[in-house]
Amino acid sequence: MFLLRAGRGCLTVDWSRNPRIRRAADRLRRGGVVAYPTEAVWGLGCDPLNEAAFRRLLTLKSRPLAKGVILISADRDSLAPYIGPLTVGQWQRLRAVEGRPVTWVVPAGAKTPAWLTGGRSTLAVRVTDHPVAAGLCRAFGGPLVSTSANPGGREPARSSLRVRLYFDDLLDDLVPGLTGGGTRPSEIRDIDTGKVFRPGG
Repeated sequence: MFLLRAGRGCLTVDWSRNPRIRRAADRLRRGGVVAYPTEAVWGLGCDPLNEAAFRRLLTLKSRPLAKGVILISADRDSLAPYIGPLTVGQWQRLRAVEGRPVTWVVPAGAKTPAWLTGGRSTLAVRVTDHPVAAGLCRAFGGPLVSTSANPGGREPARSSLRVRLYFDDLLDDLVPGLTGGGTRPSEIRDIDTGKVFRPGG
């Protein structure tokens, strides 16, 4: 049922072939909002180019449009259409593995929808190595919106049960899996200066 491939010296499951992940990806393409595990907490995601889906996600969270969101991807290249000019070193930094997830604030591309940036000239992006989140991105075919799965003012969900308690049947799908064990949401840094906007854990 699963495709095995070499990775870091061993065979690993290609989660993009998982039937539950493929189903969730199809619902994303149809404008759905889904929940999925990430490195530390559960996330809510949608197609970043579907404004109706995006606004529905914000309504579920009671999140202001001006806050902007994070885009996650399984690889650096699929983020390129959303990102403005970067130096070679900055592109390499996006790919760096530091033993913990890092979200980078980068220049937004000229065609990046304003609803993703909150009207800013920058965008937050992360290349995720969480197998389920990365598999969902691959099955979907590109980056996904990623914001913590919780209503405004509540603690981010750390289990699928908490996601269900928060959102009941308001989501189009919930991808099974476990978080990566992180204690805090991803660190956020500026790609140009390295300044830490939010410590991670």
